[in-house]
Amino acid sequence: MIEGISHVTFIVRDLELATKFFKQIFEAEEVYSSGDNTFSISREKFFMIGEQWIAIMEGESLPTRTYNHIAFKISEADFETYKSRIRRLGVDFIPPRPRVEGEGKSLYFYDFDNHLFEIHTGTLSQRLERYKMK
Repeated sequence: MIEGISHVTFIVRDLELATKFFKQIFEAEEVYSSGDNTFSISREKFFMIGEQWIAIMEGESLPTRTYNHIAFKISEADFETYKSRIRRLGVDFIPPRPRVEGEGKSLYFYDFDNHLFEIHTGTLSQRLERYKMK
């Protein structure tokens, strides 16, 4: 039986630049750095964002940007704080998709390797309730 998501791995060109990205925006806690040791396919670092294990591994950046993304849940009260953190880092924002009232607010932004991230204030139950209303 699936218990949940174990971890999410991102391939990044520059481990230190990606470390700055995760620490500055998400306040990620670095819990492991392989240094020059490679137990997997390349040098890597592990972080905790909330209760989620995030791994970054050295490699080639994604060649193109898509809408494939990971979304992190935040409270509505923290929305402007995260917006400010993202702006300070100077990464690219994309306009949010059209939303209906009650669906939550989102910020979409790319890291330095073309991965898309979302900061979102809503929950699945809120979205489903709103969609029932048409």
